[in-house]
Amino acid sequence: MTMPAARPLLPLLLCAVAGPALGQAPAAVTTLMPASASALTQVARFQHQVTGVTVSEDGRIFVNFPRWTEDAPVSVAELKDGQPVPYPDAEWNSWRNARKDEVDPRTHFVCVQSVVADRKGRLWVVDAAAPAMAALLKDGPKLVAIDLKNNAVAKTIALDPSIAPQGSYLNDVRISPDGKTAYLTDSGAEGALVVVDIDSGTAKRILAGAPATMPDSAVTVTYDGKPLRRPDGRGVEFSADGIALSPDGKTLYWQAIKGKTLYSLPTEALTGRAMSAIGPETRSDKSLAAKIATVGENGPADGLLIARHGGRMYVTSPQDDSVKVRDLSSKDSGLTTLVQDPRLRWPDTLSEGPDGTIYVTTSHIQDSAFFKEGAPISLPTELWSLKPQAGPR
Repeated sequence: MTMPAARPLLPLLLCAVAGPALGQAPAAVTTLMPASASALTQVARFQHQVTGVTVSEDGRIFVNFPRWTEDAPVSVAELKDGQPVPYPDAEWNSWRNARKDEVDPRTHFVCVQSVVADRKGRLWVVDAAAPAMAALLKDGPKLVAIDLKNNAVAKTIALDPSIAPQGSYLNDVRISPDGKTAYLTDSGAEGALVVVDIDSGTAKRILAGAPATMPDSAVTVTYDGKPLRRPDGRGVEFSADGIALSPDGKTLYWQAIKGKTLYSLPTEALTGRAMSAIGPETRSDKSLAAKIATVGENGPADGLLIARHGGRMYVTSPQDDSVKVRDLSSKDSGLTTLVQDPRLRWPDTLSEGPDGTIYVTTSHIQDSAFFKEGAPISLPTELWSLKPQAGPR
């Protein structure tokens, strides 16, 4: 984007607090050593509210800026020398609220919520197309693939009102290892999962309004020890949000931010013939619901990421400014705090670099104009990195 210049890279060393939770047994296969004082480093600081981050297999870093409390000047950017540069070009990033009747939402980013690089040399962009998390723009919701070799849009999959109805907010995406299927969460008024056949561009909206995709009424999201509420008293109602896919592509995981439970489904129930059989009928969702497994409790969490190796799931925990780890190889494993620091202000999205470095954005949601009167419309945010250290087997 042609955004006001971001500040130069500011590497900072922060003390990390880590260790197993009280009474928790060590992980079955691999344990994580406490992060060292040099493990958490500020990679970049932005003048606008960032949410997503992804790192390609050759180490390129991409971020995105949704149109929440401001008409962000850039939606998708590649970091070059610490500066966000509009990606794939300025034209795709040229949509503005004031020009909504002039600029085609089918060929421009409207309100981008996440970016994810796959194993096939593509960058996938989720455009929720709901500025300020309000009304969806007609023809705006879409999934866009950008070829990282030629830096050009290779495919756009439009998501019509049967997939992204008014009130929806498409949130995050994971791509199957073979590059044929995309899985998305919808964190809007009616939580859901969306499964997309990439070759044909056809999509299915599943588990819409099911308990596993909706907010948990028994959970209150807090910050600084207080309930997170809008100025008029409304609390957080984010539905299915964080999503992760096992490295072999066989298991899909997700959870709501206003929730505590991590769920999973075998992807074989969502692809091929099984996907063709999935329809809007209640009986189809009931059949899928019967296959949902409860993995464990994360508490309110935003981003989920499964490491390429080692069976570890990283979880961002906005309530206590931390990144935690779950050992997926151990059925009864709980969470271990990897990094906790007050400057991890709403840790949001995670990505893993080719060398195993973990990147995490801090979106400062609790400090935004949504929840804090007098907050700046343009909210400064950060990108951090840390290098987990594996302990002895």
